[in-house]
Amino acid sequence: MSPVRGTTVLEAAPARAVQTVYAPADPVDLVATVRVLRRGRTDPTFRREPDRPVVWRTVRTPAGGATLRLAQHADGSVHANAWGDGAEWAIDGVPELLGHGDHWDDLDLTAAPRLAEALRRAPGLRLTRCRQVFEMLLGAILEQKIATVDAHRSWARLILQHGTAAPGPAPTGMRVCPPAAVWRLVPSWDWHRAGVDPKRSRAVMEATRVAAGLERTLELGRGGAEVAERLRSVPGVGIWSAAETTQRAHGDADAPSIGDLHLSGLVGRALAGAPVDDAGMIELLEPWRGHRQRVVRLIFASGVSAPRRGPRLTPQDHRFH
Repeated sequence: MSPVRGTTVLEAAPARAVQTVYAPADPVDLVATVRVLRRGRTDPTFRREPDRPVVWRTVRTPAGGATLRLAQHADGSVHANAWGDGAEWAIDGVPELLGHGDHWDDLDLTAAPRLAEALRRAPGLRLTRCRQVFEMLLGAILEQKIATVDAHRSWARLILQHGTAAPGPAPTGMRVCPPAAVWRLVPSWDWHRAGVDPKRSRAVMEATRVAAGLERTLELGRGGAEVAERLRSVPGVGIWSAAETTQRAHGDADAPSIGDLHLSGLVGRALAGAPVDDAGMIELLEPWRGHRQRVVRLIFASGVSAPRRGPRLTPQDHRFH
C-alpha cells in the first residue's frame, strides 16, 4: 500500500500547485533526512524555517522548475506542496526524497554500541533519493579539493546569477538551478568571479554534455558499481564526486566518500578510537558492506567530530587567476 494518502491538484495564482500527504509506516525525520541536500546557509535552492520542521526546496525537473514545501506534523506525516511546471514530478518524488525504499532492518550494530545508540536516538534518519543527478554532480564538482565554505559561496553565487526565480510562494531569494543547456553558456569570467578554477569549470562543462545520460542512471536503482562507473566516465569526476552524487541522487547506501579530507578521521575516531587514512576507513567499514553510507550517517549523528585544530584546506581565491 502506498504511504502517500492522495494527491490534489490546486489552481493557485500565479503558479499551478500540487499537494499530497506522505504518511510512512516507519518513522521519518524530515530535517535529518534531507539536510544533506543543503549546500551552506545561503543555498538559494534550500531553506529551513527557523525552529520548525519545515523545509523549502527548489527542483529542476524534466518538466521544468518547481518549488517544494515539506512540513512535518506532530503525527509524523509530511505535508507536501509544490508549485511550478515541475510540481507533479516533485510531488511524485516525495516518498523517495524522504527515504521510501531505504531499508535499515538488516543493519547489525552489535559491534558498535555507540552507533546503535545513535540509531536509537534518531529512528527517523533515512537516506534521501532526490533523483537530481546532474545537479548533485554539479555541487560535488564545485566542492572538489576546496574548502567547503568556498564551494558553498561559489554555488550560491552561480545559482543566484544563472538560475530562475522559484515558482509559487517561495521564500525571498530562492532560485531554481539552471538546466545543463544554461550552464554551457556560463562565460569564463562568471566562473572566475564565483571562485571556480578552470579544472572544475571544465568538469562541469563535460557533465553538461552528458546530462541526459546522467539522469538515466536512476533507472539502474539505488547506486552501485555500474552507476559509479558511468559517473566517473565524465572527465574530471572521480570516486569522491561520484559517491557524493549517488548518496544524494540515488539513495546509495554503500558509497562512502573515499578521498574526503576529514571523513576517514571521523570514521577512525568513531570505530577505532583514533583517526585513520582512507585505507583504514575502508577496512573499518568493511563489516557493514552494503550499509557503509548508513554507518557514516550514523557516525555524524553520534556527535563524533574532528578536533578544533584538525587539518583544513587553505581557502583559495580563483577569481583573478
